Amino acid sequence: MIERLIVEHCAPTLASLKTGNLFTYNFTGSRRIQDITSMNRYELAKKDLYMIILKQDEKSALVYLFRYNSLKEDLSRKGVCEFLKSYGYKSNDIPYALCKLKERFKESDEFPHEIGLFLGYPLGDVYGFIKNKGKNCKCTGCWKVYCNRCEAEKKFKQFEKCRKVYRDLFVQGKSINRLAVSSRH
Repeated sequence: MIERLIVEHCAPTLASLKTGNLFTYNFTGSRRIQDITSMNRYELAKKDLYMIILKQDEKSALVYLFRYNSLKEDLSRKGVCEFLKSYGYKSNDIPYALCKLKERFKESDEFPHEIGLFLGYPLGDVYGFIKNKGKNCKCTGCWKVYCNRCEAEKKFKQFEKCRKVYRDLFVQGKSINRLAVSSRH
């Protein structure tokens, strides 16, 4: 059930604590990609939540759930536009940047590491991950931390608590639309 995957992997985004999250949706039996497109996107969009497929094959889809306004703010931060330009992004305009990100997924079997910026990770940590090839980090949680360990560890704990609370509420019958809070913007 796609709703369970969203709660499991995207609770911090639903709670407006994080810009975005990714999850893989595997197709089995009668489950199809239409499950993603048939969700009530109108209700989610009223809360600044959007869902797109970044990459898809015959058996699965990589789905990105994000808050548009948070992403716009993140991609406008100092140094981010210049960083993205080094990976071929000509603009930090959201529709363009998302199309370019999808293109980057098609170009390679590897994950485009700039994805961290689309998930709300600090630029310094994204840069550190690339520079260090994923090694020598200060700590690991939702991402590998190269800069502000204390701040990241606080966020990791906050995200984990959020996931637990949202899991429990979902099991009690709360829908995705009820769990999704309005944007903090």
